[in-house]
Amino acid sequence: MFGFSIQKLIVLAAIIAAVWYGFKFIGRLDKARKHAAKLTRDGARAAAGAAPAAETEDMERCEACDAYVSARDPASCGRADCPYPG
Repeated sequence: MFGFSIQKLIVLAAIIAAVWYGFKFIGRLDKARKHAAKLTRDGARAAAGAAPAAETEDMERCEACDAYVSARDPASCGRADCPYPG
């Protein structure tokens, strides 16, 4: 009833190979599509002159109010006992 002939085994191997190589082909197409989209996105960003990442700044704690102010250009918090010039 469930006899295995050489023709059935060959057809089964061909079907498995077709599915295997089909998935590999689709994977390559998807990878190429994602790569092209990344290049396009990077090119558009460069053409638009996207701003570089924001710079970090050192901060100091105000002794009077416990707020943090810029270490380069400290500003007064407005309190009378603030150590920074206003």
